[in-house]
Amino acid sequence: MSEGNEAYLQIGEVAERTGVTQRTLRFYEEKGLLRPPSRMDGGFRLYSEDDVRRVEQIRRLQGLLGVTLAEIKEMVDAEEVLLELRAQYRPESAIAEKKRQLEKAIEVVQAQYAIVTQKTEQMAEMRKQLEERLKTFDRWMEELRRAEAEPAPAHT
Repeated sequence: MSEGNEAYLQIGEVAERTGVTQRTLRFYEEKGLLRPPSRMDGGFRLYSEDDVRRVEQIRRLQGLLGVTLAEIKEMVDAEEVLLELRAQYRPESAIAEKKRQLEKAIEVVQAQYAIVTQKTEQMAEMRKQLEERLKTFDRWMEELRRAEAEPAPAHT
């Protein structure tokens, strides 16, 4: 059941540590994002530290690449507010009312902008990390090519 002295965690412990539900862990397993865990005699799932790291990576990627349901709701709600403001707009309204509507529109779009900006910054950071990794791999590959092209040392 265990490789070496590695400690295993039950599904509830992994859920608590990673901030996902037990149902989400089962979903990850079902979709192949997480390998099927070891099981105790009673059928309880047992997860390794590698599994925990993988769940954390999945969560990080979800955060970087995706938008949460709360953010989607905020973006959609904002569009509805903007449509309402547009429908309420009257050219003959007092300047104070037009100003109030415009301030509300600015507030709503700034909230949307903040969500998009956060995602863009996170993506830029991930891109930078991947570029650095590729540079390292390119350097290693060049070193291997040079070593391969060098004549073998003569034996005396």
